[in-house]
Amino acid sequence: MMGDNGDNVSKEVETLPLREATEGQEGQPKSILKHGNEIEPEYNSSSEEEDENDDEDDDVNEEDEPLPTQYPGTIIPDDHPEEIDADVDLAATYPDDTEYIDLIHLKITSLEALNLERFSKIESLCLRQNLLTSMSAIKHLPKETMEELDLYDNRINHISKSVSLLTNLKNLDFSFNKIKHIKHLETLTKLENLYFVQNKIKEIKNLETLTNLKNLELGGNKIETIEPESLNSLVNLQQLWLGKNRISKFENLNNLHNLKILSIQSNRLTKIEGLEHLKNLEELYLSHNGISKIENLEENTNLQVLDVTSNKLTNLEGLSHLTKLTDFWCSYNKISSFEEIGKELSKLPELDTVYFEGNPVQTQSPTAYRRKLRLYLGPSLTKIDATYVKE
Repeated sequence: MMGDNGDNVSKEVETLPLREATEGQEGQPKSILKHGNEIEPEYNSSSEEEDENDDEDDDVNEEDEPLPTQYPGTIIPDDHPEEIDADVDLAATYPDDTEYIDLIHLKITSLEALNLERFSKIESLCLRQNLLTSMSAIKHLPKETMEELDLYDNRINHISKSVSLLTNLKNLDFSFNKIKHIKHLETLTKLENLYFVQNKIKEIKNLETLTNLKNLELGGNKIETIEPESLNSLVNLQQLWLGKNRISKFENLNNLHNLKILSIQSNRLTKIEGLEHLKNLEELYLSHNGISKIENLEENTNLQVLDVTSNKLTNLEGLSHLTKLTDFWCSYNKISSFEEIGKELSKLPELDTVYFEGNPVQTQSPTAYRRKLRLYLGPSLTKIDATYVKE
């Protein structure tokens, strides 16, 4: 995966998985836009050239010189200041026939300066953690060979039309930028992994043609609703990450028959519903919402991981049929009865890990808490609140 997950337990909030939890860079300037057309900033290569005369030889043996007296507030000069290569030099060491280019955390501001047109066989370009505001120069990349483009953590606020030329892309990462609208991706029908973590997206749209998509990450945006047409055509989707948005209702997920992982943590949910068609679902992450009851999971019998941390649960009714469950994370709710826990969980043959920290069962009897859980749960249990209890 290119990049969580910003994401295996790269968790978005306390228990968030994979990429959704990584924080991005702030204070980033925007691209200049005029009537929807991207205007390229001027690039002055001479202003970024290295000064090769900075490191002149010094005949003085520094080891023989006494150290300067240090007084409070004294600034000690740095005799070896860090030098940053000019953008134009960063790709110069790669041969013309290279297939992979990784230029990470190098303060690159200009794609044009990298002379991408000379790389006729490149398959993967990674430009993570730079200062890019424009991406239109990717039009020079060879559409026949390019399969992976990673622009994670830059300053991009507009998806250039140039990306539509890279029709063989399989992995595309725009995470941790300032993108507001999903667009110009309709031709990328071979995409399998698409990442938009931590942007400013309000609507899930323009994805109808991406029928080969397996993994879609939209955590950390401003999405409020899942519109009827937004995900309907994504019949091969296996992972959907929507944590840290503003979603208040499960809806319009019926066509996602192959979905195995659904993360919708840190939203505004109050009820579990609309999941009856997701019969292949294996992992469901619902932490940090306002859910007060476990319900409507009768058809989700393939669930292995259920995360309901930091909700408003007072009982566990609705779990006993989930016989494939291995992990149940229920910290910081209002569960007060060991008998209730035993009734719903003791007969689950695969149950390996439970979390009940922060519930009354733990806070009111902290010394006996783990011992009682072991008594009420089955022999398969090996871990309570990240502590192994199996002898």
